[in-house]
Amino acid sequence: MAKRGGYQGGMPGNMGNLMKQAQKMQKQMEESQKSLEEKEFTAAAGGGAVEVTVSGKREILKVKLAEEVVDPDDIEMLEDLIVAATNEALRKAEEEAAAVMSKFTGGMGGLGGLGF
Repeated sequence: MAKRGGYQGGMPGNMGNLMKQAQKMQKQMEESQKSLEEKEFTAAAGGGAVEVTVSGKREILKVKLAEEVVDPDDIEMLEDLIVAATNEALRKAEEEAAAVMSKFTGGMGGLGGLGF
């Protein structure tokens, strides 16, 4: 009697290959995420008077202030420059994360709330 199609027990060939590809992609995503977390993103404001560096984990690593921007009579301006530089550095980190993830999602958007 000839073999018929259908489920014969075990994993069909295509499904096995698909699972291997999915596992490979997951490993690549994890490696990319780890690499991204180790990167640093720096942005400046006020013509370079304030510089902020953040990690790929979106943690502030360093704030650098030019001496001339520290004016006790204008703390508000310094605060604004720090906020602007921090937001720009975080935006750079977010853009990099989105670019890395788009390699895996093929431009389909996020993967169910992974937070990228």
